[in-house]
Amino acid sequence: MRFKDVFSIIGPAMVGPSSSHTAGAARIGRAARQLLGPGEAPIAAVVTFYGSFAATYAGHGTDVAIAGGILGYGTDDPRLPDALSLAEQSGMSIIFREGKGLYPHPNTARIMLTTASGQTLETVGISIGGGNIEIVEINGFRAKLMGVYKTLAIFHADAPGVIAELTGRLKEEHSNIGYMSVDRKSRSGDALTVMELDTELTEALLKKLEACP
Repeated sequence: MRFKDVFSIIGPAMVGPSSSHTAGAARIGRAARQLLGPGEAPIAAVVTFYGSFAATYAGHGTDVAIAGGILGYGTDDPRLPDALSLAEQSGMSIIFREGKGLYPHPNTARIMLTTASGQTLETVGISIGGGNIEIVEINGFRAKLMGVYKTLAIFHADAPGVIAELTGRLKEEHSNIGYMSVDRKSRSGDALTVMELDTELTEALLKKLEACP
């Protein structure tokens, strides 16, 4: 027997009009901002919409929602409708484009964020209904994360023992992995491991992970 989460039925607390095109878009933008890390805020964003997002983003407020998410606003934040002007006031430029070609879902957004020091992060997110999302690409790596659980996105070398080292540090802190995905650019090249955790991200855990060679 299968059960659905009640919140996937009634939808999220949100500033409307659409759970898929507004709430989902805000969550995609916020996930991109969080994946950039806790350091510098982005000063520039290029957002490319595909499919239904590209056809209706202005009418459904998808552009406004994405901007609010990049600013760190939640789906029910009262500042969300003013996100574009607030982004401009903060000194962040946002360019919206309509993409062509293949895309993984009718509600797809590709977001490129850039900081003042030149750090960049590119993510692809899809809005799958009811305000739920998946991040399916991070800096060219295939990924899968829902933005529901505490999540680690770890860039590392593809080398023997790296995954064992990472999971060993989590075991030491009694952290349980709910879902994990790994992708690499090439054998012995760059890799990305994404872990969604059932437990909190503690400072002790983060320090242990940062100490990994």
